[in-house]
Amino acid sequence: MKINDTSEFGAALRNRRKQLHYTQAFLSEFTGFSISFISDLERGKPTAELGKALYLANLLGLDTTLNARGTNA
Repeated sequence: MKINDTSEFGAALRNRRKQLHYTQAFLSEFTGFSISFISDLERGKPTAELGKALYLANLLGLDTTLNARGTNA
């Protein structure tokens, strides 16, 4: 899945969390992150901290990769 913005990233996290039958409260207790932070992240709030966002993605079993786009030279 290609992620183009914070809304798509948040939706991917939310969908995976629900697939795993985790609640935001469970993730909050497990990680120490506030429920409001997790909620903001899932809603695509652009001010979410990148380190925490990547940690949650990894915790939910989602790989994050950055690839250079090809050129048409």
